[in-house]
Amino acid sequence: MNVKAAVVEELGKPLEIRQLQLDEPQANEVQVRIVATGVCHTDAVVRDGWMPTRPPIVLGHEGAGVVEKVGAGVDHLRPGDHVVLSVNSCGTCRSCLSGHPAACVNIFAHNFAGSRIDGTTAYSYADGTPVKSHFFGQSSFSERVNASVRSVVKIPEDFPLELAGPLGCGIQTGAGAVLNVLRPGPGGTFVVFGAGAVGLSALLGAVASRVGTIIAVDVNDDRLALATELGATHVINGMNEDAVARVLDLTGGGVQTALDTTGNARVFRQMIDSLAMSGHAGALGAAAAGSEGVIDLPGALARGIRITWIVEGDAVPQLFIPELIALHRAGDFPFDRLIKTYAFDDINTAFADSESGEALKPVVLL
Repeated sequence: MNVKAAVVEELGKPLEIRQLQLDEPQANEVQVRIVATGVCHTDAVVRDGWMPTRPPIVLGHEGAGVVEKVGAGVDHLRPGDHVVLSVNSCGTCRSCLSGHPAACVNIFAHNFAGSRIDGTTAYSYADGTPVKSHFFGQSSFSERVNASVRSVVKIPEDFPLELAGPLGCGIQTGAGAVLNVLRPGPGGTFVVFGAGAVGLSALLGAVASRVGTIIAVDVNDDRLALATELGATHVINGMNEDAVARVLDLTGGGVQTALDTTGNARVFRQMIDSLAMSGHAGALGAAAAGSEGVIDLPGALARGIRITWIVEGDAVPQLFIPELIALHRAGDFPFDRLIKTYAFDDINTAFADSESGEALKPVVLL
């Protein structure tokens, strides 16, 4: 099948719109016609060579669309089903079997290797040269994909596919960090460092949990204004004031739960220093190699704090994504406020707007 796709052909360069050949879905795969797909920071860092994945490759890992074909062994999905595509996993390791697929022992092979486990790819150029595929089990920057069945999440057919894609990664990651891992209680205290799409999704999770004090820290006043609209009780511009001192003052000595979405070593230290006794901090921001931070280890020990590194919100996508849709429908999780849409041919503009802060969560429409 001939499909239009956005291809990384050279590291650090804009994606190229190409016509590729897509093969037939293999066993335990689902062919999906993509309606919309989010653009995520992880796509950008792979494009720029932060990961060992190399071009040519079709990226994209927040796809949403309609099932057209199913491969052998797939008996719970059928053509016409509406689906979101999320993180892939092996399904057989200890982490997967214990309900933590984002900690899959084989996470790299199933998400970043650029091929199926057997080394084959779904895409090729017209001359037969392979183009890497199965990024996060999907490679959704394409009109159609052959996705790993463990990446596929069935959703209600009346939920807008134009909104659904980011639930597969960015929105799931932020919300899951709060709802699945940190779990601040009603009336509790929470601070998020970084008010981008992931940070604001975490904030929405805290609002849905009826947390009493919700603090957002960023250096962008427009994002902080939106954080206030979405339910933050306090906002702090870290360029204009001492974020740690302000958090300690607002909470009477420190927050019970905190999240860093920036991957910045200095900000990570601020998050740790903002914690109360026995506080719980989460970290999920992607950082370049060599981005080591400094923690006051004796102080951390004396305060009995916990630090958890969080991947994909520690979610089981097939369970968690429908829960987020239910929260959205109840009016408790308005993540649609974060989305800005682009035509597929403008995908590089979507990347640029994400990096500049012009867009919180770009979604390209096919």
